[in-house]
Amino acid sequence: MAAWSVDDIPDQSGRTAVVTGANSGIGLVTARELARRGARVVLACRNEARASEAGDRIVSEVPGADVGFVRLDLGDLASVGEFAVTYGRLYGERLDLLVNNAGVMALPRGRTGDGFETQFGVNHLGHFALTGLLLPALLGARRARIVTVSSMLHALPGTGVDDLGRERPRYGRWTAYARSKAANLLFTHELARRLAAAGSDVVAAAAHPGYAATNLQTAGPRLAGRKGAERIMEIGNRVFGQSPRAGALPTLYAATAPGVRPDSFTGPSFAMWRGAPAESWRARRTRDDAAAERLWEESERLTGVAYGALKA
Repeated sequence: MAAWSVDDIPDQSGRTAVVTGANSGIGLVTARELARRGARVVLACRNEARASEAGDRIVSEVPGADVGFVRLDLGDLASVGEFAVTYGRLYGERLDLLVNNAGVMALPRGRTGDGFETQFGVNHLGHFALTGLLLPALLGARRARIVTVSSMLHALPGTGVDDLGRERPRYGRWTAYARSKAANLLFTHELARRLAAAGSDVVAAAAHPGYAATNLQTAGPRLAGRKGAERIMEIGNRVFGQSPRAGALPTLYAATAPGVRPDSFTGPSFAMWRGAPAESWRARRTRDDAAAERLWEESERLTGVAYGALKA
């Protein structure tokens, strides 16, 4: 059997998709390929100029593509709330696909505007709040999907699930990143369980790109002024990374392929690193029911977003 590729994406005509972080990297590829298959795609990005550039690029490559933009800053819960309101006003009460793709990686220690550690706040809490606020629109669609992009690094040591959101006296940028990506998987696990308990046909799944050469790797060192680390990341991208187009395949598979199971985790087939989409290994602790429920409850408390339609 031939490896799954963008040519295998089913027709998406009549479906509306929101892709966070769609202005570059795998988010841009994801948005473009969904549009190529006929979806109306909403680019959910922080920077309007870059989103406009991305939209123009998609339309130039896919003439007639239906692409829109609504500003979203995942590090600002007020912005997340404004996005949900604006989406409803512009696009109505139905959403067929939400791709929680945006993220930051290995940043220097910092806080979001709401006071959360930046990587946990953006990568997990922002998407948790966004999904909860868009949930009525997702429940209003037929066979909607929620795909959250995690990482093969979720299993790094020191990413225990009991204190995912807590500050620590010593900050490790990679540990903090891995912790936020483990939270993505725990969130997907609990979301899938709650959707099933509610009798919903919405599918919550996760994906990861393996090692895809994007600006994600260099943003952290650049922000910290670590020129040497930035250079190493650039070399690593060239030597080891696969293209953003290849890195987006697991996300596109989880978002569109028939038969994707709730709480599945799709990644590259070769050593979780590169290759066609396949079921990916994940740390056992990311399927821990008790830990997932604790994270959920804490996330509701921190964000103020309650999933009223989905009871524990």
